[in-house]
Amino acid sequence: MKIAFVGKGGSGKTTLSALFSRHLAASGCTVVAVDADINQHLGVALGLTDEEAEGLPALGGRLTEIKEFLRGNNPLIRSAAAMVKTTPPGRGSRLLRPNGADVIHRELSHDVTGVRLLAAGAFTEEDLGVACYHSKVGAVELYLNHLVDLPGEYVVVDMTAGADSFASGLFTRFDLTFIVAEPTRKGVSVYRQYRDYAAEHGVALAVVGNKVTGPDDVAFLREQVGEDLLICLEYSPYVRAQEQGRHAALDQLEAVNRAALDRLRVAVDSRPKDWAAFQAQAVAFHLKNAAAWANEATGEDLAGQVDPDFVHGPTALQDQPSRH
Repeated sequence: MKIAFVGKGGSGKTTLSALFSRHLAASGCTVVAVDADINQHLGVALGLTDEEAEGLPALGGRLTEIKEFLRGNNPLIRSAAAMVKTTPPGRGSRLLRPNGADVIHRELSHDVTGVRLLAAGAFTEEDLGVACYHSKVGAVELYLNHLVDLPGEYVVVDMTAGADSFASGLFTRFDLTFIVAEPTRKGVSVYRQYRDYAAEHGVALAVVGNKVTGPDDVAFLREQVGEDLLICLEYSPYVRAQEQGRHAALDQLEAVNRAALDRLRVAVDSRPKDWAAFQAQAVAFHLKNAAAWANEATGEDLAGQVDPDFVHGPTALQDQPSRH
Protein backbone atom coordinates (compact mmCIF):
# COMPACT_ATOMS: atom_id res chain seq x y z
CA MET A 1 0.00 0.00 0.00
CA LYS A 2 1.10 3.55 -0.70
CA ILE A 3 0.45 6.05 2.09
CA ALA A 4 0.99 9.81 2.28
CA PHE A 5 1.20 12.02 5.34
CA VAL A 6 0.42 15.68 4.69
CA GLY A 7 -0.26 18.70 6.85
CA LYS A 8 0.86 22.21 7.57
CA GLY A 9 4.41 22.81 8.76
CA GLY A 10 4.76 21.83 12.41
CA SER A 11 1.65 19.63 12.45
CA GLY A 12 3.68 16.52 13.20
CA LYS A 13 3.35 14.82 9.80
CA THR A 14 7.04 13.89 9.71
CA THR A 15 6.89 12.47 13.23
CA LEU A 16 3.80 10.43 12.35
CA SER A 17 5.36 9.26 9.08
CA ALA A 18 8.30 7.93 11.09
CA LEU A 19 6.19 6.39 13.85
CA PHE A 20 3.88 4.65 11.39
CA SER A 21 6.82 3.36 9.33
CA ARG A 22 8.47 1.95 12.46
CA HIS A 23 5.15 0.49 13.59
CA LEU A 24 4.73 -1.38 10.30
CA ALA A 25 8.34 -2.57 10.24
CA ALA A 26 8.06 -3.86 13.83
CA SER A 27 5.32 -6.24 12.67
CA GLY A 28 7.61 -7.71 10.00
CA CYS A 29 6.29 -5.81 7.00
CA THR A 30 8.42 -4.52 4.15
CA VAL A 31 8.48 -0.74 4.59
CA VAL A 32 9.99 2.01 2.45
CA ALA A 33 9.80 5.54 3.87
CA VAL A 34 10.24 8.40 1.40
CA ASP A 35 11.16 11.92 2.50
CA ALA A 36 9.52 14.16 -0.10
CA ASP A 37 9.43 17.30 2.05
CA ILE A 38 11.47 20.37 1.15
CA ASN A 39 12.75 20.23 4.74
CA GLN A 40 14.36 16.81 4.97
CA HIS A 41 13.74 15.63 8.55
CA LEU A 42 12.35 12.12 8.15
CA GLY A 43 15.74 10.44 8.58
CA VAL A 44 16.29 12.13 11.94
CA ALA A 45 12.73 11.28 13.00
CA LEU A 46 13.50 7.63 12.22
CA GLY A 47 16.63 7.75 14.39
CA LEU A 48 19.53 8.95 12.23
CA THR A 49 21.91 11.58 13.51
CA ASP A 50 21.92 14.96 11.76
CA GLU A 51 25.20 14.05 10.07
CA GLU A 52 23.88 10.69 8.85
CA ALA A 53 20.72 12.32 7.51
CA GLU A 54 22.68 14.99 5.67
CA GLY A 55 24.78 12.29 4.03
CA LEU A 56 21.85 10.45 2.49
CA PRO A 57 21.95 10.16 -1.31
CA ALA A 58 19.21 12.17 -3.00
CA LEU A 59 16.77 10.83 -5.59
CA GLY A 60 16.67 14.32 -7.11
CA GLY A 61 20.43 14.27 -7.60
CA ARG A 62 20.27 11.05 -9.63
CA LEU A 63 17.19 11.88 -11.67
CA THR A 64 18.71 11.23 -15.10
CA GLU A 65 19.99 7.81 -14.00
CA ILE A 66 16.61 6.97 -12.47
CA LYS A 67 14.83 7.88 -15.69
CA GLU A 68 17.27 5.84 -17.78
CA PHE A 69 16.72 2.83 -15.55
CA LEU A 70 12.93 3.10 -15.44
CA ARG A 71 12.41 3.54 -19.18
CA GLY A 72 14.08 0.15 -19.76
CA ASN A 73 13.39 -0.86 -23.35
CA ASN A 74 10.03 0.88 -23.64
CA PRO A 75 9.95 1.82 -27.34
CA LEU A 76 7.61 4.77 -26.71
CA ILE A 77 10.19 6.63 -24.60
CA ARG A 78 13.12 7.61 -26.82
CA SER A 79 15.47 8.88 -24.09
CA ALA A 80 15.75 9.82 -20.44
CA ALA A 81 15.63 13.46 -21.51
CA ALA A 82 12.14 12.88 -22.89
CA MET A 83 10.85 11.59 -19.54
CA VAL A 84 9.14 14.01 -17.16
CA LYS A 85 7.85 13.59 -13.62
CA THR A 86 4.45 12.33 -14.82
CA THR A 87 5.69 9.79 -17.40
CA PRO A 88 3.70 6.58 -16.84
CA PRO A 89 5.15 3.10 -17.35
CA GLY A 90 4.36 1.01 -20.39
CA ARG A 91 5.42 -2.31 -21.86
CA GLY A 92 9.20 -2.49 -21.62
CA SER A 93 9.45 -0.09 -18.68
CA ARG A 94 11.14 -1.35 -15.55
CA LEU A 95 8.81 -1.70 -12.60
CA LEU A 96 9.95 -1.44 -9.00
CA ARG A 97 9.16 -3.45 -5.90
CA PRO A 98 9.36 -1.93 -2.41
CA ASN A 99 12.90 -2.49 -1.18
CA GLY A 100 13.72 -4.43 -4.34
CA ALA A 101 17.15 -5.48 -5.55
CA ASP A 102 17.18 -2.81 -8.27
CA VAL A 103 19.80 -0.10 -8.52
CA ILE A 104 17.53 2.57 -7.02
CA HIS A 105 16.95 0.74 -3.75
CA ARG A 106 20.44 -0.72 -3.70
CA GLU A 107 22.29 2.57 -4.12
CA LEU A 108 19.90 5.24 -2.88
CA SER A 109 18.12 3.70 0.12
CA HIS A 110 19.40 3.48 3.68
CA ASP A 111 18.25 1.03 6.36
CA VAL A 112 17.06 2.65 9.58
CA THR A 113 15.88 0.06 12.12
CA GLY A 114 14.15 -2.08 9.53
CA VAL A 115 12.78 0.80 7.44
CA ARG A 116 14.34 1.52 4.05
CA LEU A 117 14.64 5.28 3.70
CA LEU A 118 14.68 7.18 0.41
CA ALA A 119 15.10 10.96 0.25
CA ALA A 120 14.12 13.33 -2.55
CA GLY A 121 16.93 15.65 -1.49
CA ALA A 122 17.00 19.03 0.18
CA PHE A 123 16.52 22.35 -1.57
CA THR A 124 20.07 23.67 -1.65
CA GLU A 125 21.71 27.07 -1.96
CA GLU A 126 22.67 26.14 -5.54
CA ASP A 127 18.96 25.79 -6.36
CA LEU A 128 18.08 29.32 -5.30
CA GLY A 129 16.81 31.37 -8.22
CA VAL A 130 17.38 28.62 -10.78
CA ALA A 131 15.45 25.53 -9.73
CA CYS A 132 12.10 24.43 -8.39
CA TYR A 133 11.77 21.89 -5.59
CA HIS A 134 9.18 20.09 -7.67
CA SER A 135 12.03 18.89 -9.91
CA LYS A 136 13.32 16.88 -6.93
CA VAL A 137 9.88 15.65 -5.92
CA GLY A 138 9.43 14.59 -9.55
CA ALA A 139 11.77 11.70 -8.82
CA VAL A 140 9.34 10.53 -6.13
CA GLU A 141 6.41 10.70 -8.54
CA LEU A 142 8.29 8.64 -11.13
CA TYR A 143 9.22 6.15 -8.41
CA LEU A 144 5.59 5.74 -7.35
CA ASN A 145 4.35 5.56 -10.95
CA HIS A 146 6.61 2.56 -11.55
CA LEU A 147 6.11 0.84 -8.18
CA VAL A 148 4.17 -2.40 -7.72
CA ASP A 149 3.40 -3.02 -4.06
CA LEU A 150 1.98 -6.37 -2.98
CA PRO A 151 0.25 -7.38 0.29
CA GLY A 152 2.50 -6.79 3.29
CA GLU A 153 4.49 -4.09 1.46
CA TYR A 154 4.13 -0.43 2.38
CA VAL A 155 5.54 2.83 1.06
CA VAL A 156 5.09 5.77 3.44
CA VAL A 157 5.71 9.25 2.00
CA ASP A 158 6.30 12.35 4.10
CA MET A 159 4.94 14.98 1.73
CA THR A 160 5.74 18.66 1.31
CA ALA A 161 3.93 20.90 3.78
CA GLY A 162 0.63 22.40 2.73
CA ALA A 163 -0.85 21.71 -0.70
CA ASP A 164 2.33 21.92 -2.81
CA SER A 165 1.88 18.39 -4.14
CA PHE A 166 -1.01 19.61 -6.30
CA ALA A 167 1.59 21.02 -8.73
CA SER A 168 1.52 17.57 -10.40
CA GLY A 169 -0.31 14.28 -10.13
CA LEU A 170 1.66 13.24 -7.03
CA PHE A 171 -1.36 13.61 -4.75
CA THR A 172 -3.17 10.82 -6.66
CA ARG A 173 -0.42 8.23 -6.18
CA PHE A 174 -1.62 6.92 -2.82
CA ASP A 175 -4.08 4.33 -1.56
CA LEU A 176 -4.75 6.56 1.43
CA THR A 177 -3.66 10.06 2.42
CA PHE A 178 -3.51 10.96 6.10
CA ILE A 179 -3.98 14.66 6.77
CA VAL A 180 -2.33 15.49 10.08
CA ALA A 181 -4.19 18.31 11.84
CA GLU A 182 -3.63 20.03 15.15
CA PRO A 183 -6.81 21.14 16.96
CA THR A 184 -6.58 24.75 15.78
CA ARG A 185 -8.10 26.73 12.92
CA LYS A 186 -4.73 26.84 11.16
CA GLY A 187 -4.31 23.15 11.81
CA VAL A 188 -7.36 22.20 9.76
CA SER A 189 -6.68 24.62 6.89
CA VAL A 190 -4.69 22.07 4.87
CA TYR A 191 -7.53 19.58 5.27
CA ARG A 192 -9.89 21.97 3.54
CA GLN A 193 -7.46 22.50 0.67
CA TYR A 194 -6.94 18.77 0.20
CA ARG A 195 -10.63 17.96 0.51
CA ASP A 196 -11.57 20.47 -2.17
CA TYR A 197 -8.74 19.66 -4.60
CA ALA A 198 -8.88 15.91 -4.20
CA ALA A 199 -12.64 15.35 -4.31
CA GLU A 200 -12.93 15.27 -8.10
CA HIS A 201 -10.08 12.75 -8.41
CA GLY A 202 -11.36 10.14 -5.99
CA VAL A 203 -8.41 10.57 -3.61
CA ALA A 204 -9.08 8.81 -0.30
CA LEU A 205 -8.47 11.05 2.71
CA ALA A 206 -8.56 10.60 6.47
CA VAL A 207 -7.76 13.17 9.14
CA VAL A 208 -5.42 12.30 12.00
CA GLY A 209 -5.74 14.65 14.94
CA ASN A 210 -2.39 15.30 16.59
CA LYS A 211 -1.18 16.87 19.84
CA VAL A 212 -4.66 16.49 21.32
CA THR A 213 -4.84 17.33 25.04
CA GLY A 214 -8.45 16.52 25.90
CA PRO A 215 -12.07 16.03 24.79
CA ASP A 216 -12.46 19.69 23.83
CA ASP A 217 -9.71 19.28 21.22
CA VAL A 218 -11.38 16.17 19.82
CA ALA A 219 -14.75 17.95 19.70
CA PHE A 220 -13.18 20.87 17.83
CA LEU A 221 -11.66 18.59 15.21
CA ARG A 222 -14.90 16.65 14.83
CA GLU A 223 -16.77 19.91 14.34
CA GLN A 224 -14.29 21.05 11.67
CA VAL A 225 -13.77 17.86 9.64
CA GLY A 226 -16.74 15.66 10.52
CA GLU A 227 -16.57 11.98 9.63
CA ASP A 228 -13.17 12.41 7.98
CA LEU A 229 -11.63 12.39 11.48
CA LEU A 230 -10.21 8.88 11.82
CA ILE A 231 -8.29 8.97 15.10
CA CYS A 232 -6.48 11.33 17.44
CA LEU A 233 -3.06 11.05 18.98
CA GLU A 234 -2.50 12.64 22.35
CA TYR A 235 0.32 14.97 23.24
CA SER A 236 3.31 12.63 23.62
CA PRO A 237 6.23 12.88 26.04
CA TYR A 238 7.76 10.01 24.03
CA VAL A 239 7.71 12.12 20.87
CA ARG A 240 9.09 15.14 22.72
CA ALA A 241 12.01 12.99 23.91
CA GLN A 242 12.57 11.81 20.32
CA GLU A 243 12.65 15.41 19.14
CA GLN A 244 15.27 16.15 21.77
CA GLY A 245 17.45 13.31 20.47
CA ARG A 246 16.56 10.77 23.16
CA HIS A 247 15.41 7.83 21.06
CA ALA A 248 13.70 4.85 22.64
CA ALA A 249 12.11 1.62 21.47
CA LEU A 250 8.66 2.00 19.95
CA ASP A 251 7.08 -0.08 22.71
CA GLN A 252 7.77 2.87 25.01
CA LEU A 253 5.27 5.00 23.09
CA GLU A 254 2.15 5.72 25.14
CA ALA A 255 -0.45 2.96 24.90
CA VAL A 256 -3.16 5.27 23.57
CA ASN A 257 -0.87 6.43 20.76
CA ARG A 258 0.22 2.88 19.92
CA ALA A 259 -3.46 2.02 19.60
CA ALA A 260 -3.87 4.97 17.24
CA LEU A 261 -1.11 3.59 15.02
CA ASP A 262 -2.96 0.27 14.96
CA ARG A 263 -6.06 2.13 13.80
CA LEU A 264 -4.11 3.78 11.00
CA ARG A 265 -2.95 0.39 9.75
CA VAL A 266 -6.47 -1.01 9.80
CA ALA A 267 -7.61 1.95 7.71
CA VAL A 268 -4.79 1.41 5.21
CA ASP A 269 -5.27 -2.33 4.93
CA SER A 270 -9.00 -1.93 4.30
CA ARG A 271 -8.40 0.11 1.15
CA PRO A 272 -8.94 -1.81 -2.11
CA LYS A 273 -6.25 -1.77 -4.78
CA ASP A 274 -7.39 -0.44 -8.14
CA TRP A 275 -4.47 -0.65 -10.56
CA ALA A 276 -6.58 0.40 -13.54
CA ALA A 277 -7.55 3.65 -11.80
CA PHE A 278 -3.96 4.19 -10.65
CA GLN A 279 -2.66 3.97 -14.23
CA ALA A 280 -5.54 6.00 -15.64
CA GLN A 281 -4.80 8.85 -13.23
CA ALA A 282 -1.11 8.75 -14.16
CA VAL A 283 -1.98 8.95 -17.85
CA ALA A 284 -4.47 11.78 -17.31
CA PHE A 285 -1.98 13.95 -15.45
CA HIS A 286 0.77 13.10 -17.91
CA LEU A 287 -1.37 14.31 -20.82
CA LYS A 288 -2.30 17.43 -18.86
CA ASN A 289 1.34 18.23 -18.07
CA ALA A 290 2.40 17.46 -21.63
CA ALA A 291 -0.04 19.99 -23.05
CA ALA A 292 0.70 22.61 -20.38
CA TRP A 293 4.50 22.65 -20.51
CA ALA A 294 6.28 19.35 -21.07
CA ASN A 295 5.86 19.10 -24.87
CA GLU A 296 7.49 22.48 -25.25
CA ALA A 297 10.19 21.70 -22.68
CA THR A 298 11.23 18.43 -24.35
CA GLY A 299 10.49 19.30 -27.96
CA GLU A 300 8.37 16.14 -28.28
CA ASP A 301 4.71 15.20 -28.23
CA LEU A 302 4.71 13.27 -24.95
CA ALA A 303 1.21 11.95 -25.50
CA GLY A 304 2.99 9.35 -27.62
CA GLN A 305 4.56 7.89 -24.47
CA VAL A 306 1.22 6.51 -23.32
CA ASP A 307 0.88 2.77 -23.91
CA PRO A 308 -2.87 2.06 -24.10
CA ASP A 309 -2.33 -1.70 -23.89
CA PHE A 310 -0.22 -1.64 -20.71
CA VAL A 311 -1.86 -3.24 -17.67
CA HIS A 312 -0.27 -2.02 -14.44
CA GLY A 313 0.00 -4.11 -11.30
CA PRO A 314 1.29 -7.55 -10.26
CA THR A 315 0.68 -9.18 -13.65
CA ALA A 316 3.03 -6.65 -15.28
CA LEU A 317 5.91 -8.00 -13.16
CA GLN A 318 5.93 -11.19 -15.20
CA ASP A 319 7.44 -9.52 -18.29
CA GLN A 320 10.28 -7.32 -17.09
CA PRO A 321 13.57 -6.31 -18.78
CA SER A 322 16.88 -6.91 -17.02
CA ARG A 323 16.98 -5.12 -13.66
CA HIS A 324 20.71 -4.34 -13.56
